[in-house]
Order: sequence, then C-alpha cells, then structure tokens
Amino acid sequence: MPYLKAREAADGMESYNCPPDKLLETAEVLKDDYEFQTLDDIAAIDMGPDRPSGGRFGAVYHFYSHTRKLYLRLCAMCADNEEPKLPSLTGLYLSADWAEREAYDLMGIVFEGHPHLARILMWDGYPYHPLRKDFPLAGLPAPLPDSFDGNYEATEVKPAPMEGGPFKAPQGDSFAEGREPRSRAQI
Repeated sequence: MPYLKAREAADGMESYNCPPDKLLETAEVLKDDYEFQTLDDIAAIDMGPDRPSGGRFGAVYHFYSHTRKLYLRLCAMCADNEEPKLPSLTGLYLSADWAEREAYDLMGIVFEGHPHLARILMWDGYPYHPLRKDFPLAGLPAPLPDSFDGNYEATEVKPAPMEGGPFKAPQGDSFAEGREPRSRAQI
C-alpha cells in the first residue's frame, strides 16, 4: 500500500498516515491479508481551529492481530474542516459501531455508511460537540432535552463557573502527577 506514510510514534507502535479515501480499502487489506482481526479503538482528534482547510479533524485506529501478536495504528485526517467525514468501518469491524458514534457525538465527525450514526453520550438535539478544541471549558448554554419536561429545578444547561469550582489543579513546575486536580478540601 504505497499511499501509506510512516508516522512517528513515541510508543514504538507501527503507525501510518492513511488518506481518508483509502481508509476502507486499507482496513479491508489489513483484516483479510495481514490478519488484523480486531479493531481495538478509535480515537478522534482535533488539531485545532487554526488548521488550514482539511487536516483539523481525524481519527486514529488501533488494530490488533491475534495470530501475529502485533498492533498497528492508522491515522486518517478528514479532508474538510467544516464538515468532517470519514468512511465507516462497521461493515468490517463490529467494534467500530460505538467508537464511531462516540467520535460523531463528541467531535462531530460523520462516518459515512454507519448503520445508525446517532449521539451516544449527549442527547439528540444537543447543538455542540464538546470535545472540540474550540468548545469552551466551562461549556455553553443549551436547551434541555424533552425528557426534562416537568423537572422544574432543571430549567437549562448553564456554563460551569471557572472560579470556585470543587476542584483545583496546583500550578508550578512540578511533575504532572503533582498537578492532578484535587478536591479543594485536599489542598
């Protein structure tokens, strides 16, 4: 597959960049010819809103061959930043179902050919994709789903306050472990 380009990986896993239009073909070859029987994970990525046209959103696929005891990673970046799309791998790997739905829900990547691409964590009608880098950490106001009708204490989704919340991450030059958020009562 000459169109695959080696990708640097800090963990040493064999990794390649794959053009999005070749993703389905590549996954089929990996499964049928190279014995990668399972798709273990799909991680959606957002390279940031400053990316030029194409290349902001993508997905990283982790395949495993049980017979060869080998992992392989493929990264496919969406061609369009405004309407990110990738082909669905659900026809080859059933495990792609929930992972693609999660990436759709939280990042807004549409997986073309998915049999039931629907939100999995946020409610239908939620207008945002909360794991995008341009989504504010505090959140955004949004209308509640119909299932909240009659719940008078929950009137709307409100952004979280950035100051005075229940957790605080100590600042400084310490190792990351020392900067993990702690309850204010523990600091």
